[in-house]
Amino acid sequence: MGIILNGRRTASAGAIPLRAGPLTMSFEPGTLLLRYVRLGSREILRGVYVAVRDHNWDTVPAVVSNLELVTRGDAFVLSFDARHDDGHVLFAWRGELSGTADGTVRYLMDGRAERDFRRNRLGFCVLHPVAECAGAPCEIEHVDGSRQASVFPRSVAPQPYVDGLPRPHEPFARLRSMRHEAAPGVFATVAFEGDTFELEDQRNWTDASYKTYCTPLELPFPVAVPVGTAVRQAVTLTLEGAVPASEAEGDRIEVVVGETAGPLPPIGLGLASDGAPLSDREIGRLRALRPAHLRCDFKMWEGDLRGILERANAEAEALGCGLEVAVHLGDDPGGELGSLAKDAALLGPRIARWLVFRRGEKRTDPRWVALARTRLGPVAPDATFVTGTDAYFAELNRDRPPLDGLDGLCYSINPQVHAFDDASLVESLEAQGETVRSGRGFAGGKPIVVSPITLRPRFNPNATGPEPEPAPGTLPAQVDPRQLSLFCAGWTLASVKHLAEAGAASLTYFETAGWRGVMERATGSPDPDLFPSEPDTVFPLYHVLADIGDVVGGEVVTSRSNRPLEVEALALRSGARTRLLLANFTHEVRGVVVRLPGTPPAVRVTVLDGDAAVAAGRDPDGFRSRPGARQELAGGPLRVCLPPYAIVRIDVDAAN
Repeated sequence: MGIILNGRRTASAGAIPLRAGPLTMSFEPGTLLLRYVRLGSREILRGVYVAVRDHNWDTVPAVVSNLELVTRGDAFVLSFDARHDDGHVLFAWRGELSGTADGTVRYLMDGRAERDFRRNRLGFCVLHPVAECAGAPCEIEHVDGSRQASVFPRSVAPQPYVDGLPRPHEPFARLRSMRHEAAPGVFATVAFEGDTFELEDQRNWTDASYKTYCTPLELPFPVAVPVGTAVRQAVTLTLEGAVPASEAEGDRIEVVVGETAGPLPPIGLGLASDGAPLSDREIGRLRALRPAHLRCDFKMWEGDLRGILERANAEAEALGCGLEVAVHLGDDPGGELGSLAKDAALLGPRIARWLVFRRGEKRTDPRWVALARTRLGPVAPDATFVTGTDAYFAELNRDRPPLDGLDGLCYSINPQVHAFDDASLVESLEAQGETVRSGRGFAGGKPIVVSPITLRPRFNPNATGPEPEPAPGTLPAQVDPRQLSLFCAGWTLASVKHLAEAGAASLTYFETAGWRGVMERATGSPDPDLFPSEPDTVFPLYHVLADIGDVVGGEVVTSRSNRPLEVEALALRSGARTRLLLANFTHEVRGVVVRLPGTPPAVRVTVLDGDAAVAAGRDPDGFRSRPGARQELAGGPLRVCLPPYAIVRIDVDAAN
């Protein structure tokens, strides 16, 4: 059952709740992450952790031992040993996390390199939350002792490059400490020891935080770490001011449905990367999603491009949609575009848009769009030409292109650039909408196209060396077993919510079929031990996209959850019909009070939980043909019980 819930056979180690005087927080033994440091209901820090990242920016996880916790009233000391070993990096450290009754929290790392290796990062990262800090004033102390007043960025702040090296958003450079008002009259100071720190706006990569890290990126990397190198660092949080009496956070979860935010953007899928054509059965199932387009990628320097175009065109025609063609130019852009135009003219595909990229350019030079328009424009006169980056919003934000000659801007999204646990993936959802709002701020009214949106990175745009092949007994880096789970279905639901409410013009999710898609092939998983999907079934996220597909051409309506890291909502409207989708991101039952506009007398409720998801995967048509259970409201709010990781569909009863 755990597989269908969140992609795991066994439950992960639970977080350890901690208290330091007026502060509450939790510690995750598996990731060594101090998380959600709160003063009452206000979040002061989102997280504190040690990052060990190799020469390709790949994270080397820790194996933890000798964990010991001692508590005395509102104080604690937690200690452990950590060891990072991936066959190349080998770093071991002793950790101590302590909290005292006056609200002081200190996290110490004392480590040593036990092998020669190269690293891009080694040390503490501190995360400040966006909701509480965006636009808020803060005071910076620099390593030279000088102090400076500043403000946390409200829009997503670009990370500039100077002389080819990334730099922090000024004045958040060369940090010794940061101080901000955590609650009225209460100030929180975070002090750093053992290295020089700087801050970046992690929303550039859809992490919902401002991250303060070491070592400064203006220094060359990778850095050689000889065996025996000692690394000792500490982060200390202190409070000053009249700390208010602790306020208990309410247990009730509420979702409030508001007003129309805008049109529901067209949603497409990616061409299956396994290279196999879709079967008639798969085509029939995919039609229920009513995809707006099918994305196919042409790396002009490799492969049977004519064959890929023929396959993509045939599948798009069978699905009744157009193509979103991502053209990746190589060393001969003019010749490559001419060849593609010739093949496309022969096949006559229905092109919705061209996405234009160039190998070696993180942000595409608009001159390649002008060239593509000249070569490809006659093939599909109604197609638009969009560019930006095939990587992350960070690349587009730091190097904003001139807009002349462009029909739109694009970038991709995945939630696992920096962190990989379920909670971090859920946190990333609010930041997705922030990228769209910030992008619209400099797009000059041109549409924002987000394509593709995947659970794992498709490639590493910042690698300083070749990406290694998967180690024996591991999945490819692009594959996540959570793809087949209810957790992924809920994540997809909330992703659509945040991107659509922010005004994205078009979205592309995942792939049609296979272990990066919305359903499993009839032949089954290539590695059933590591990706234990059932052959010829649909994944739970299929039903989320089908629920959204039922409302194609409708509107997205604002919805607000008071506990979005636990329960999130997507509201849609088509004419007089309203549909609300709820997702439970937790392994516990959650009761939710839903406040719908007006006073509908009744709704119909359909629950997709662990048991139902198995049957709905095998017989999606049967599941979707059954009406939801009718629930009378009697003039009051709707009360819904969400099983662990469940998706709940609520339709206002059209008969009333």
